[in-house]
Amino acid sequence: MSYFTIAGVQMHALHHGDNTEAMRHRVDVLMSRFPQVQMVLFSELMPMGASPHHAQPLPSNTEAMFCQLAEQHRIWLIPGSMFEQAEGQVYNTLSVINPHGQVVARYRKQFPFRPYEAGVESGSEFVTFDVPNVGRFGVSICYDMWFPETTRTLAAMGAEVILHPTMTDTIDRDIELAIARTNAAVNQCYFFDINGAGAIGNGRSIVVGPSGDVIHQAGTGEEVMPIEVDMNRVRRERETGLRGLGQPLKSFRDRRVDFSLYRSETGSSAFLDTLGPLQKPLRADIEEY
Repeated sequence: MSYFTIAGVQMHALHHGDNTEAMRHRVDVLMSRFPQVQMVLFSELMPMGASPHHAQPLPSNTEAMFCQLAEQHRIWLIPGSMFEQAEGQVYNTLSVINPHGQVVARYRKQFPFRPYEAGVESGSEFVTFDVPNVGRFGVSICYDMWFPETTRTLAAMGAEVILHPTMTDTIDRDIELAIARTNAAVNQCYFFDINGAGAIGNGRSIVVGPSGDVIHQAGTGEEVMPIEVDMNRVRRERETGLRGLGQPLKSFRDRRVDFSLYRSETGSSAFLDTLGPLQKPLRADIEEY
């Protein structure tokens, strides 16, 4: 099967609180209206809101509800992410649920939005999963995409579609739209960057094709985006080049340069060490008159 339909859901939700019933209703309506949909993707921290105080161990009753929902509609379901409590730490964790209602993978956000996403530990494992007879998918969360190594690693693991829930309510959303297009183009993959709306995001979700082309960009309100992807397009462009031109994955594979920075245990350098601590900017003192 070359064609596969993914629906991104951009919805209003409580910033602090349980949004799971609203999500269930949205999936029920979505599947009634667009029965061709095979996978549904929500935005970051949508189920329980953006407070680490709602962290819970996984598996949980909340995750089980989503498993039941996926099995009911026979869909792949990525219900955004939730704060997970594990071994005395809190992680920002995404669950991948198959049409049988089984959790096939969990991914912990590797780059919490520090210093603002305080008290959240970093994950360390990359996650891809296969949809049988369709292709390979990779997952990342929000700030992860600002680090090109994350998407490049998923592409090197064979991911043809990157599923990327985000929760951006800040003035840098326009930059993220450019990053989404760049990640898709330089890795020759589809990139689904799904944001929340209202209190839990300023919208403008974007779906990008493997040539960096914008397939759809949402507005700032609620929106459901069923998009049919063509895996053969990814495979063909990886073979012959982006728009018949550059072949960045092959060129990266065949490179002669050795990126010595990445051999460092910390990934640091003499220059990077001069940048100071990772902390919120402080208000400058001004002379009072």
